Amino acid sequence: MKSFHLIIGILFIFHINTFAAQPVKHFTLEEVIKKAREDSPDAMAARHRYRGSYWQYRSFQAGYLPHLTFDATLPSLDRSISAITLPDGSDAFIQRSLATSSSNLSVTQTIGLTGGQIFVNSGLQRIDLIKDDEIVTSYLSTPVNIGLQQPIFAYNPYRWERKIEPVRYQEARQRYIENLEDISLRATSLFFDLLMAQINVEINKTDLNNNDTLYQIAKGRYALGRIAENELLQMELNYLNSLSALEQSEINREAALFRFRSYLGMEGDEEIVLVPPKDIPDLKVNPQEALEYAKSNRPDLLAFDRQKIEAESEVHRARADSRFNANLYALYGLTQSADEFSDAYSSPLDRQQLVFGIRIPIVDWGVSKGKVKMAESNRELVNTNVQQALTDFEYEIYLRVLEFNRLENQLEIAAKADTIANKRYEVTRQRFLIGNIGILDLNIAWQEKDRATQNYLMALYNYWRGFYEIRKLTLYDFTEEQSIYVRFEEL
Repeated sequence: MKSFHLIIGILFIFHINTFAAQPVKHFTLEEVIKKAREDSPDAMAARHRYRGSYWQYRSFQAGYLPHLTFDATLPSLDRSISAITLPDGSDAFIQRSLATSSSNLSVTQTIGLTGGQIFVNSGLQRIDLIKDDEIVTSYLSTPVNIGLQQPIFAYNPYRWERKIEPVRYQEARQRYIENLEDISLRATSLFFDLLMAQINVEINKTDLNNNDTLYQIAKGRYALGRIAENELLQMELNYLNSLSALEQSEINREAALFRFRSYLGMEGDEEIVLVPPKDIPDLKVNPQEALEYAKSNRPDLLAFDRQKIEAESEVHRARADSRFNANLYALYGLTQSADEFSDAYSSPLDRQQLVFGIRIPIVDWGVSKGKVKMAESNRELVNTNVQQALTDFEYEIYLRVLEFNRLENQLEIAAKADTIANKRYEVTRQRFLIGNIGILDLNIAWQEKDRATQNYLMALYNYWRGFYEIRKLTLYDFTEEQSIYVRFEEL
């Protein structure tokens, strides 16, 4: 571990000196994740999806509040030849010109419990009959109307909305938190992709310098007849391989840097230097606790509940559509007509209206029954899928926790192996320089050194990826010992 961090420190010092003429910006893993959660395209898309869900829920809530509406026609002019009935009972085509104006103010209130609607309205109509020598005006006023429209035995969508929409909105909130954890995972991958690409470049530069030095020494020994030609050729081949590896690692670094900048929305030409995480939390996760946190926090569990409610709702809809239904419409109000506006509101007359309609399916050749059976079959399918998904959900949590609890030990092993491999290479290199060992042993030590460093970086990446995977799977912060939350009011 110590030798690895010493190498990283030397490489970063070299990195900074190389780009001293350019502005340099250092990033830790925490800083990269924070910036990704704020500025990445995925973060912006997640915010917009949540806002859409928020306004959908607000619209649902507003649907149960009184709605005030004003309608008006000012005016409507009609000049045409129309068929009218004369006083003697005969019909004739008469040319007429008239202008109509109307206004109506209404308040409606939905009754979620019964699926009906109460309304109160007030309106005024005016007709101007335009003749050759005069204009005849008349008014029809409705000072107030109070009415009720109520379906009986019919499917009540409001009842099911009141069950579904709160669950859907809570699911959207938890889905947004899950999306942020997805972004953390993506940012972690990009961070370590670039970090490993940068370190590989510096490792290959060091290897190239070492192999160049060893190749020059080998040429001198060959000239003195102290080594065979095949060993000289092997040293030259090592040098050429190092040169090729360096060029390829520089291409990989530029590709990783482009993906890193693009995802984080970074512009400019400043040099990016990543600081590898030095400390890891001392954390062991209990699988049963993780499962409980996941069941409490994950949007998938809310989605399962919502799907079951929606499937049950469709069954009730199909059953209601297949049986006897009735609809009640009742209205009581006041109305008056007059030739003068002031008289239109004098001594208004009662207005009463009652309509009771029924619908009785008699023969539909099994269409309604088929729809009911389809809805019931779909409900059973949803229940089966949800049960299977819950089983898979629990297994995934258990498996991921077991994997994560082993990652810290694997990281310690990789760190120790990296230290040993670097020390072994230095010892082997010194022995080669004094001629105690051959080129084959040096090549083996060199390859093991590079592989051990890369394995350590991969183990470090695997640990942090596992750390954020556990956060995503449970939406629980085990270091802070609390569920992950977001200040939704700021969105």
